[in-house]
Amino acid sequence: MEAPETGLDPDKTSEGTAGKRGFPVLVLLPLVVFLALAGLFMFQLLMGNDPQKIPSALIDKPAPEFSLAAVEGISSDGAPVLGFSRDDLLGEVSVVNVFASWCVPCRQEHPLLEDLAKVDGIQLLGINYKDKPENARRFLGSLGNPYSRIGADPAGRTAIEWGVYGVPETFVIDRQGTIRYKFIGPLSPASYQEVFLPELSKIMAENR
Repeated sequence: MEAPETGLDPDKTSEGTAGKRGFPVLVLLPLVVFLALAGLFMFQLLMGNDPQKIPSALIDKPAPEFSLAAVEGISSDGAPVLGFSRDDLLGEVSVVNVFASWCVPCRQEHPLLEDLAKVDGIQLLGINYKDKPENARRFLGSLGNPYSRIGADPAGRTAIEWGVYGVPETFVIDRQGTIRYKFIGPLSPASYQEVFLPELSKIMAENR
């Protein structure tokens, strides 16, 4: 008995089915995680809770694998400021700050980052989030560049993998490349002195 005609090309139908069956769902996973975390962040704000108390799934976990190119045209003392990867986090305590030129709170916390860059025993690295190179150059040219390396994240993909809710955010990573602490939002003089620096000092003492 012959199969009824459907008006569809059997080869194309099978190819289409296979294509649908093979869709890489895992590609969407970082976006789903980001949206869930962002929703939790907003819920905390609306409930009047401190966003700093939101748990991070990455605390005490290895920093994600990533490799970011330099932001084009940024230099320091006549030498180009390099991008960085996970390998550059190994061997010393690192502070990674996620920033953008269009972020008003980033501008407000910037003097504290310049102070932080003077702390012995750490390297301060920046992830430039969803920014244009010329705007990042103008931002740092106006306020000063506290970062020893800056990675460009124009699509925000690396920030999603780090579980970033929004800019600015600041991470402390130990010598083994493990994320030990995360500060959500802009540093203020009070939170810098009373919260961030004590956490950083504790991690540095454990990594001597």
